[in-house]
Amino acid sequence: MFSHIILGARDLGRLTAFYDAVLAPLGLIRAEAEDDGGPPGAMWVMPGRRWPQFFVQMPFNGLPATWGNGTQVSFAAPSRAAVDAAWQALLAQGGTDEGAPGLRPHYGPDYYGAYGRDPEGNKLCFVHADGLAEG
Repeated sequence: MFSHIILGARDLGRLTAFYDAVLAPLGLIRAEAEDDGGPPGAMWVMPGRRWPQFFVQMPFNGLPATWGNGTQVSFAAPSRAAVDAAWQALLAQGGTDEGAPGLRPHYGPDYYGAYGRDPEGNKLCFVHADGLAEG
């Protein structure tokens, strides 16, 4: 559905280390991004795939990055254990809890998710449900 998502960064080094740890349990790896002449950033993808891409990047307009109220980036997880591991990594890397891992039957009988914020306040979700993380 999406080609790529970019979150602005105030402290690119800190966010890069944060997302390296948090996205690893989901099977995402940091990949070399092409230099497009824009500001510095870091990118993650599924191994062997070009798309979709997730970035953290200094804002193009040079203004400070801010989190979006009502904005959430949700990552598909291959298992409930991966949801748990990503959420634990989020906490260990300085993120904050917005909802511990567990079933959310109001979203679906098999919807297992966890919620948190990265160190700069961006809201994240990790979710496993049948068919979500397939090819």
